[in-house]
Amino acid sequence: MSKKQAFFPGEDVRGGPYSPALAVGDQIFIAGQGPISPETQQIAGDTFEEQVELTFSNVTNALKAADCVLDDCVKVTAYLSDMANFERFNEVYKTKFAEPYPVRTTIQVTLWHHIQVEIDVIAVRGCGKKG
Repeated sequence: MSKKQAFFPGEDVRGGPYSPALAVGDQIFIAGQGPISPETQQIAGDTFEEQVELTFSNVTNALKAADCVLDDCVKVTAYLSDMANFERFNEVYKTKFAEPYPVRTTIQVTLWHHIQVEIDVIAVRGCGKKG
């Protein structure tokens, strides 16, 4: 049976009792990522699109720590502070993935410190075209 293994993009700067990336065999689970600058550990991005781009960058960094790429994602959950931004989110999302797209759930929620987006993913190491 596979054991759990935690991965950290850069140094371990957790804000709570969780792992940013956790592998069980080739399955990779990425904790919710938001628009937090890796350099300053502060919320960054003046526009919705900038926050989405930074969030995807943070997801990508967490995946890389677990030897994965974005194309290995099989499930994406996107949390938006306002569903009025759904189409704007899709425009950025389409630049990150190719067909077959990961399955996805997108919901509106109240997010930590008024960020506009948070994303968590499940990936399978090596399953993507670029993996």
